[in-house]
Amino acid sequence: MKLTSCLERALGDVYLLIGKDCPFLLRDLLASEQLVVVFGQSVMNVLKIFIGSPYGLNLRNILWHGFGSPQEIPAKYCAMLLFLTAGLGQLLQMYLLQTKCTLLHRPYVSFISLEELDVFPDLNHETLSIAEELVKLSSFVLKTMLPFWMAALTAFKQSRYADCVILLLPQLEAGLRLLFTTTNKCPNRLLTAEPSALYTTFDEMLAKHLDNEEDNQLPAVLQEPAMEFLWDFLNHQEGPRVRDRLSHGEINLKVFPKEVANQIVAFAITLLCRFSDGDMFAFKEHVVIKPLMNCASCYHSRFHPVSRLKKQVLECMKSIHLWPELQTVPEEQFQTIKRLEGNAEASTLILMISEIISQLQQYMPKNCYTSDDSINSVLTERLLTELCDTRTCTLYSPQPVLEILVILRKISTQCHQVSEQVIASTELRYQQWVNKILRSRQRHNYLRMLNSMKFLSPVLRLILVLITLELVNVHLVCKKNPFDYQQYLKFLKSILQYTENLVTYTSPKKNKWDGAMELTNKALIKIRKISDGKLMLMQLAT
Repeated sequence: MKLTSCLERALGDVYLLIGKDCPFLLRDLLASEQLVVVFGQSVMNVLKIFIGSPYGLNLRNILWHGFGSPQEIPAKYCAMLLFLTAGLGQLLQMYLLQTKCTLLHRPYVSFISLEELDVFPDLNHETLSIAEELVKLSSFVLKTMLPFWMAALTAFKQSRYADCVILLLPQLEAGLRLLFTTTNKCPNRLLTAEPSALYTTFDEMLAKHLDNEEDNQLPAVLQEPAMEFLWDFLNHQEGPRVRDRLSHGEINLKVFPKEVANQIVAFAITLLCRFSDGDMFAFKEHVVIKPLMNCASCYHSRFHPVSRLKKQVLECMKSIHLWPELQTVPEEQFQTIKRLEGNAEASTLILMISEIISQLQQYMPKNCYTSDDSINSVLTERLLTELCDTRTCTLYSPQPVLEILVILRKISTQCHQVSEQVIASTELRYQQWVNKILRSRQRHNYLRMLNSMKFLSPVLRLILVLITLELVNVHLVCKKNPFDYQQYLKFLKSILQYTENLVTYTSPKKNKWDGAMELTNKALIKIRKISDGKLMLMQLAT
């Protein structure tokens, strides 16, 4: 399995000597003319027989999808692949000498933000010893696959974390396939790995419907937390996509993180406990197993667009909260410039924001604000945190929901960029003011920026609260008729356009603070109009 993974990555690097975009699927890579040029057709035909076609041995897919047991894969196949790989190296060397080309290796993908993957507590020796007992007892494990499970646990103990996960992922797939075929009453699909039949893989098992359009019963059996974990670690584009990246050779196996292996092994242990013919109560209640079961039962998605939007919103709010701490010119120095325009306009915008807040307060949690200063007491981090803590269904989100989430996330991203630009400009201009290196026009512009911050902060916070309230009610978009849906989409896109323009106007190159004021006035009028027409999702919930 390691060999096929590394070989695929290496073949992709060779492909890029001639081609531009490397095919994602191994079968497409092996069928490419580019590799034929380097290695010759006969060599590529042999490779296809071994690892690239369902009409051949198809070793890669059979092993990576958990179809092959240790007894079914002769050692001679592995030996043949090793010799074949060495031969490919010789052929490549000859090609490089003839063409005077240089082979460049693509950089590996790294797992970022490992703290976001921290779901289960660290596994110790006692936990792993109990896991070895569970493997022998659990009905989740196909008995022919027992050696793979034991080898995976041994690899974890020996700190060979990539080996552990490479061995374990196909066994998770095999165990889930057993559950899938049992719950959906299709036992004929348990060992399907034939060219004439559909493979039963993670993709089919995690889908909402079967290929005959009937409901897949596996999600109901696994329950939502387990399904969300699997989607997070295997499928979501912004998640670690552990199986894809390992099987396609995108990860440096020498530095595979323990944190990722820990989560996969811990999750597997919870499945061993949950699915067994015997009484597993004693195991589930064991002092080292119970915390794992508790973590698994309350897991919620971290990499679905809903979860990513919540994270973005809170990070943006933290950025805006830094504004009052920024060093600025004392307000009395504003008077040194006789005619600072925009004070009245800024006050008008703040008044409009207050009016919109008054309209929306009925849709907000009552315990998150006081009745005094409506802007600073309502548009708070506490309110956003409370809203983001609201559980929002992420499993099998309909297309309209995903379309709305894409726009809301773009709006949030633009708001964050505005905030970061304002912070950077404020710090720079203050230093320039102190050092007395600002020209007269720049001083005027700096003071206009400080004046604009009075309305920019509340309007950005208003937009964050607005999109979070819409997020909490996002599934209600499916209740809108086509016309209302298009109108709602048009409104969100207009807010996105406003935030994009705001990014441009507040950039260091533009510094168009008066223009930002005009943009904000138009945007607030639109928000108030949509609110008056009760077209927002939060208003459908009442």
